[in-house]
Amino acid sequence: MKKKFLLFSLIGLVALSGCKKGDTDVTTDKEAALQRAMKPYVENTVIATYSSMADEGLKLLDKCQQILKAQEAGTDYSDLMNAAGTDWRAMRKYWEQSEAFLYGPAAGHNIDPHIDSWPLDFNAMKALLNDPQKMAELEAEGGSYVGDKLGYALKGFHACEYLLFESIEQDGRAIGTGKPHAANLTHAEAVYLLGIVEDLTQQAILLEDCWAGKVSEAKEAVITVDDESLSYGENYGEYLINAGQAGSIYKTYQEAAEEIIAGCVDIAGEVADLKMGNPYISSTPDQRDYIESPYSCTSTIDFADNIRSIRHAYCGAQAGDYAISNYIYQQDADLDGKVRKAIDASIAAIEAIEDFENTAKDNAKVKAAIDQVSELEGLLDDEVLPLLSK
Repeated sequence: MKKKFLLFSLIGLVALSGCKKGDTDVTTDKEAALQRAMKPYVENTVIATYSSMADEGLKLLDKCQQILKAQEAGTDYSDLMNAAGTDWRAMRKYWEQSEAFLYGPAAGHNIDPHIDSWPLDFNAMKALLNDPQKMAELEAEGGSYVGDKLGYALKGFHACEYLLFESIEQDGRAIGTGKPHAANLTHAEAVYLLGIVEDLTQQAILLEDCWAGKVSEAKEAVITVDDESLSYGENYGEYLINAGQAGSIYKTYQEAAEEIIAGCVDIAGEVADLKMGNPYISSTPDQRDYIESPYSCTSTIDFADNIRSIRHAYCGAQAGDYAISNYIYQQDADLDGKVRKAIDASIAAIEAIEDFENTAKDNAKVKAAIDQVSELEGLLDDEVLPLLSK
């Protein structure tokens, strides 16, 4: 869930399957076929994505700890700011590649809005940074202040982005450059940055734990939030793998598969109608400023990774994974081919856009990408979901 102004409110380290089909993939019974798709989806797509995201969070956390130490010591930390920006992008990549599965823990525990509310409220951020009393309290309390006293709009990925990347204020707006922020943070700002990343990394670890039911000791040690258990008592992955069995929230594997495809439909619609659609229209200031990652200038990377999250959910994330695509192929090979083609075409259309943050309004390439992603959304919603329900 994101802050909306219109309409409504990874797997980079593994080989993609490309949805290739082999002669040995045929399984005629629907429930048996969809059951076969669940374990690869849970383990190789969802858990692997969240695990990698949390791993990158630990790296970002380490950099921000070093930034604070360097700031306190009065030593130059320009290289650390640059390295932290690189780690932020890496963590962000896995988050964006998870957005086809925002159902379950991400939504149920408000982790999505907690770490990814956007656009950043620039005026609220500016007011906080310029409030001596609040910044003194933040400086004294650190991560607990960020976690307990700041709303979603002042923490998460985009508050971190604002502090890590350079921006120039023009007409009451912050215009991002994509360059590292200068190594001139105040002590309070360095404490704030670290607090944001502590909170962000904790939430990433919680996502992994909610799906896997466990995390490494190194990750468990980072958690400071007072939850009944790290995973809120959940092992969400088992709900899908064990659909139809006692304890699962899914009565059938068809129901589980429909949830997966509905997640793909949701993110395709958000990318087309909101993430690209609002800036393309830009008939109001809110629409104009509805830019996902304006300070790092990586919005189109976000969009393309959102479509990759659909690819991973539909096709599988690792070569040889049996996926929902395999079942659709058995039932309607032409439809499966159209979906796979639309996924590839959507990524290509998004990646053809240049300088989205500053040129989105009435941009023909943006419109072409919107149309292509909308076509993908329609195929999933109007053809794949009905075929699953037969």
